[in-house]
Amino acid sequence: MKSYRLYILDLDGTLYRGSEPVVHAVETVRALRARGAQIRFLTNNSGETREFYVRKLSAMGYGAQPEEVYSTAIGATEYCVEQKLGSVFAVGEPGLLATLAEAGVRVPNADGRGFPSPCTESGPAVDAVVVGVCRTLTYDLIEAAMQHLLHGARFIATNTDDSYPLEGGRLQPGAGAIVAAIATCSKRQPEIVIGKPNPLMVWQIARAAGVEQSDVLCVGDRMETDILSGKNAGCDTHLVLTGVTPSAPDGQSWSPDLRGLL
Repeated sequence: MKSYRLYILDLDGTLYRGSEPVVHAVETVRALRARGAQIRFLTNNSGETREFYVRKLSAMGYGAQPEEVYSTAIGATEYCVEQKLGSVFAVGEPGLLATLAEAGVRVPNADGRGFPSPCTESGPAVDAVVVGVCRTLTYDLIEAAMQHLLHGARFIATNTDDSYPLEGGRLQPGAGAIVAAIATCSKRQPEIVIGKPNPLMVWQIARAAGVEQSDVLCVGDRMETDILSGKNAGCDTHLVLTGVTPSAPDGQSWSPDLRGLL
């Protein structure tokens, strides 16, 4: 297979499933690094901080550095900062709330432990509602997000993945299910979906790495997100069958696992 200067690798289903590394993935990433290729890790998951992903990837043997890791929590935060959205109502995991707060974006519905809580009707107005995966989702949290949207807050989704792969071939609901619930009751659609298939973060990564799109390969296990984002960004793509997508369509570069990159 052609060698590239930059490989943008998905995480869930491509490098690991839950707490288990995907077979042959660690050795392949090490081999790519040994060739002198740049590696970047890009996940649609918004649930954790950059530091969490660095620790998890490094413990598995991928040797990740902070500047190599990108998530939709980071992308959504950067978007809020660029748009001067100083206060947001967050529906998500503590990692998303912490990433927003660390960048100076006020999250008035963060409780004392960093989890999202519903705002009351007398609570402060916010500039936007940011929605990601949220395992502590409640009816009250959905209703509070709806009220903010009905009163004019902007609607930002980290991603719309319907599921995430876990160990043993299992799946769990993704952020898309939560975004859909809030969109349905508020009759509002997100003004932007930060994550894949939006090419926004692929472009950001390539620009920061100093690499032209023609020398970037985007790798993942989902046609509708990982592969489509690479195509939308003007990059070559490669599908691995270790996650969600069970087979490759005609014309798509693919392999059973990451060894196909070597």
